[in-house]
Amino acid sequence: MLPDRRHQLILRALRTDGPTSVVSLAAKIGASEATIRRDLAQLEDEGLLKRVYGGAAPVVGEDDPFADVAGERVEAKDALAACCANLVRDGETVLLDIGTTAHRVARQLHGRSLTVITSNLAVYEELQDDRDVQLLLLGGVVRRDYRSLVGFLTEDNLRQVHADRLFLGTSGVRPDGQVLDTTAVEVPVKRAMIAASAQVVLVADAGKFPGTGMARVCGPEELDVVVTNAPGDEKTCSRLREAGVEVVKV
Repeated sequence: MLPDRRHQLILRALRTDGPTSVVSLAAKIGASEATIRRDLAQLEDEGLLKRVYGGAAPVVGEDDPFADVAGERVEAKDALAACCANLVRDGETVLLDIGTTAHRVARQLHGRSLTVITSNLAVYEELQDDRDVQLLLLGGVVRRDYRSLVGFLTEDNLRQVHADRLFLGTSGVRPDGQVLDTTAVEVPVKRAMIAASAQVVLVADAGKFPGTGMARVCGPEELDVVVTNAPGDEKTCSRLREAGVEVVKV
């Protein structure tokens, strides 16, 4: 079994069962205890679980509720969203991440001949009456305060689709280009979105450099474009360019 698949099964088991022993994980996944211990060490380094005596426990982290963030830096988000919308070509399939910035992108897509795939309930509500947009809502567990869908159903759905372009959100970007998130439960969905997309566009306003976050979503090598209004953070932008990322400053 490939490591990524083992990691997915480990995280799923912890979300379902809570703290779980190495012995139990090894039996459930069909791997040796030594392999599971190495997996747990890697996943802990990425902030996706916490190792405890004899096993591991899920990490519980929360970002700010959607309603609390929606009114922050609105003008900046709208400028970024307009730039993102200009990257989209009619006929494309676009994948929109959770969060308020993705919602602002959705507002810029009205009347376009597009397919939009999302786990963002605010995006769904924004576009549900637009007959020009074919709208695909991913399944999953509803996080009401965060207007998102998460969990194994969301991840499984994403393995069945392909998008021309993903607009990915983040809670923070490290100076070395690592993309972070504050909420561990969202990270597997973000990773599945990246895997389902031909092009990954990270949308990050100035507040995301360095921002916050305990869980690693991806490295700069998995990004294609970064749309930002953070002209002062040249160190991070230089690292992104070194990794082959196009940095678009708004």
